[in-house]
Amino acid sequence: MDFQLIANAPGTQARAGLITTAHGEIETPIFMPVGTVGSVKAVHMRDLKDDIGAQIILGNTYHLYLRPGVEILQKAGGLHKFNGWDRPILTDSGGFQVFSLSENRKLTEEGAHFRSHIDGSKHLFTPEGVVDLQRAIGSDIMMALDECPPGQSDYDYARKSLDLTLRWLDRGWKRYTETEGLYGYDQAYFPIVQGCTYPDLRRESARHVAALGAAGNAIGGLAVGEPAETMYEMIEVVNEILPADKPRYLMGVGTPINILEAIDRGVDMMDCVMPTRNGRNGMLFTRHGVMNMRNKKWADDFSPLQEDGPSFVDRAYSKAYVRHLFIANELLALEIASIHNLAFYLWLVKEARRHIILGDFASWKAEMIDSLSVRL
Repeated sequence: MDFQLIANAPGTQARAGLITTAHGEIETPIFMPVGTVGSVKAVHMRDLKDDIGAQIILGNTYHLYLRPGVEILQKAGGLHKFNGWDRPILTDSGGFQVFSLSENRKLTEEGAHFRSHIDGSKHLFTPEGVVDLQRAIGSDIMMALDECPPGQSDYDYARKSLDLTLRWLDRGWKRYTETEGLYGYDQAYFPIVQGCTYPDLRRESARHVAALGAAGNAIGGLAVGEPAETMYEMIEVVNEILPADKPRYLMGVGTPINILEAIDRGVDMMDCVMPTRNGRNGMLFTRHGVMNMRNKKWADDFSPLQEDGPSFVDRAYSKAYVRHLFIANELLALEIASIHNLAFYLWLVKEARRHIILGDFASWKAEMIDSLSVRL
């Protein structure tokens, strides 16, 4: 994997770049749709490419390991061939999913012991094992196994959690450097900075991560209950240390405003389930604010979902029609909303990139945040 810096925005840490992988190029900053089990919910691969413009999607090792199983993926020749997506894929190691199973998991030096949320069966993820699993999945970018502590963890817990994560990281990095991809192309491995909301722990973790010299680095353990301003502070702390010539991936973030603030602070890659999950619940993001499509105010509004500027789905779909679909529990509502929101997110980061290159990102961002804060 290669990363090239294209431009920096004056007065901010925002930058535009280009990541090159075996399955294509990724223009940064970029938002990555989440395809947890090998598909982005309610969205066809064709729409991901043509209507949404996705350049990279995510898969999740935890979920793919349980279903369909890495044996099936390996027989297929990897996830790209299994799901028909011929552009880059990033896989999360499953650390966050194990974190979310707090009542059904136990962390030891060996790894993360957990019970499947599907059938209760017992499993173990080790730092070495998740490298092997991601080799079999065949993602272009693999993630290290880590523990994601709750956002409000006390210092003692955060300290012990980070120590375990760093020991796991060294083991995973060793396995990565001793193995090769299974399908004839290279895979990158991103370490993850942890440390909760404590600047000294974040700095220690960032220095440890940077010293490995990986192709890219990730920032984890944010947007898990801490205030937004604290999240932004931790990004700044970490990005003072993470190398500027490598892409920086902020995991699991977030709202459109979170994304712009992260870009402002030097983040290149982001992902979140929010555009699809909120879309399936009737929340649409637009350049003028947020719409709840179940509200009665849209019942006789026959204007397009996006009245001016880019249209993210067919303009034949009026607000009134989409509201009707949600009220009637029609599956088409989920598809329209998911495509609309993902396309909006991809438009937002593409516009951010354009303004970084133009040199007026700071003023554009301020205007956008004012608009995005409105509830229509």
